Amino acid sequence: MELNPRAGKLADPNSLVNLPKLISAYYTNVPDPSVREQRVSFGTSGHRGSALKTAFNEWHILAISQAICLYRKHKQIDGPLFLGMDTHALSMPALASALEVLAANGVEVMIAAEDEYVPTPAISFAILTYNRGRKTGLADGIVITPSHNPPDDGGFKYNPPNGGPADGSVTSWIEARANEFLENGLKGVQRISVQKALHASTTHRYDYLNAYVAALAQVVDMDVIRDSKLNLGVDPLGGAGVHYWEPIADRYHLNLTVVNHTVDPTFRFMTLDWDGQIRMDPSSPYAMQSLIDLKDKFDLAFACDTDHDRHGIVTRSVGLLPPNHYLSVLVYYLFQHRPRWNKAAAVGKTLVSSQMIDRVTAKLGRPLYEVPVGFKWFVDGLLDGSLGFVGEESAGASFVRFDGDVWTTDKDGMIPSLVAAEITARMGHDPGELYADLTREFGEPVYERFEAPATPEQKAALAKLSPEQVNSKELAGEAIQAVLTNAPGNGAAIGGLKVVVKSGWFAARPSGTENIYKIYAESFRGSDHLQRLLEEAQLIVNEAIAVKR
Repeated sequence: MELNPRAGKLADPNSLVNLPKLISAYYTNVPDPSVREQRVSFGTSGHRGSALKTAFNEWHILAISQAICLYRKHKQIDGPLFLGMDTHALSMPALASALEVLAANGVEVMIAAEDEYVPTPAISFAILTYNRGRKTGLADGIVITPSHNPPDDGGFKYNPPNGGPADGSVTSWIEARANEFLENGLKGVQRISVQKALHASTTHRYDYLNAYVAALAQVVDMDVIRDSKLNLGVDPLGGAGVHYWEPIADRYHLNLTVVNHTVDPTFRFMTLDWDGQIRMDPSSPYAMQSLIDLKDKFDLAFACDTDHDRHGIVTRSVGLLPPNHYLSVLVYYLFQHRPRWNKAAAVGKTLVSSQMIDRVTAKLGRPLYEVPVGFKWFVDGLLDGSLGFVGEESAGASFVRFDGDVWTTDKDGMIPSLVAAEITARMGHDPGELYADLTREFGEPVYERFEAPATPEQKAALAKLSPEQVNSKELAGEAIQAVLTNAPGNGAAIGGLKVVVKSGWFAARPSGTENIYKIYAESFRGSDHLQRLLEEAQLIVNEAIAVKR
C-alpha cells in the first residue's frame, strides 16, 4: 500500500466534505436498484455508503426501516426498539427517516435523551438490559453509524434481541425486502412526518449515557484506577462517546482529561490516514497522530472510533499499540484477574488476528474459539458465558462482567480503553511493557495486511475456494500444516482462505465493497520471512482463483 505524503497531517480545508452538498444528495439522489452499487447491501457491519455516490440515501433508509418492521412482525419482536446515531453528517438525517417509518408502523422507539449521540455498545447494553429475564416482548435496536469510515459515509445496522450484530440470515432477509421496496418505488413503505413521529405516543426518550456509565464498575475495576491517580488522556475523535468520558471521570473520580471535545461532521481536526483519507480509526498511527504527540503528557492515553466500538491505546513506553499486541495483553491479563469467570470460558478471536493470542491462550490453559471475520460470530458465546473475552484484529473487543455475565454482544471500545488503565494501575507497567514481556516468552511476531486488485468474478472465486484448490505443499520455506476455508472454532465458511505453517500464516479474503482482495500475514521469524509469506501468498491465491493480469 502506497503511503500518501500527507498521511498523519491535517487535511487541506479545500478537501473537506461539502456538507450542504452531502445532505442535499441524501434527500435528492434516488438510487437505481439495477445498479449493484446503489442497492441495499449489508456487509459485515450493516449497510454503508456515501450519499454522493447514491449508496446511502433517504430511499435506502426508508426501505430498510420498513423491512426491519416487517422482520419484527415476522419474528414477533414487539418490545421497544433502541435507536441511536453517531456524529457523521448523514446520521441525523437517517435517524429522522428511520423514525418516520418506525412511528408509522407503531413501533415503540427509544431515542436518546436530549438528542445525545449514542455509542454502539450503549445500544447493545440497553437491549440486553431490557431483555434480561424476559421471554416475550423483547427489544432490539438500530445503530446509525458507518464506524470509522470517512465523513461522507453513512451507515445503518440492525441489532436483533441478542444485542449483537445481526447474522447473515437476518441481514439477507432485510436486504432482500428493502431492495424490493426500492424496485417498487417505495410502494408499501409506511411513513409519517418527522414532527408527528417525534410526538407520537410510541416515541420515548431514553438515558443511554447514565444507564451505561452507572454499570461500568461491573466490568472494569474503577476503584483501582481511581486509587492509582494515573494521569489519563482520552480523545473521542469527535465520535458518539464524546459526552460520555467526563461523566465517567466524575462518577468514578478518575484523573482523566478529554483532549478534544469537538464535534464537527467534516472531522477537520483529524490527521489523514495512510491513503490521505479522513478516517476516525484508533488503530491507525496516521489517524492517531495528534494523540500520539501527547503520549508523554499522560501516563496512558486512549481513543475510540466514531461509534466507540473500537479502541486505540497510546502508552508512554511504545506509543500506539497495534491492535493485535493489545488484544494479546488483554487475554493474558483478564483471564488471570477475573476469578469469578467460568473456568472453561474460551478466548474468541477472528482468524486474521495474531497467533500470539493462540500462544497466550494455550499458556493459560484456555480453549481457543477461532471464527471468520465478523463480530456476529461471538454473540452466542458471550450470551451463554462460554466466551470470556473476544477480539478482532481491527481493534474490536468485548468481555464479560466480573461475575461472568454478559456485558455487551457488540464491540465496545470504552471498556478495553478503561481496562488499559486498570492494567497499568494494578501491574505497575503499561500494556506496551507487558506485551514486550510476552514477546520474550512466546516470540515476537510481525504482521501486515495488503490489498490486491480483483474482479468481481475473481472475488467470487476466492470466496468459494476449497482446500483442494491449493496445490502448494510449502509456504516461505516451511511445510504447510493446514489449509482452511472453514474456521476451526465454529466450522463457518471463511469466505476465503487461511494457510498455516509452523512460524506463521496468511489469510486472504475478498473485499465486500471494493474490487480488491485482502491478504493478512504474520511471521514469528522476522520481516524478511513476512515479506516472503506475503509474496508467496499472492502467488497461491492468484493461482487458485486463476487471476489474469
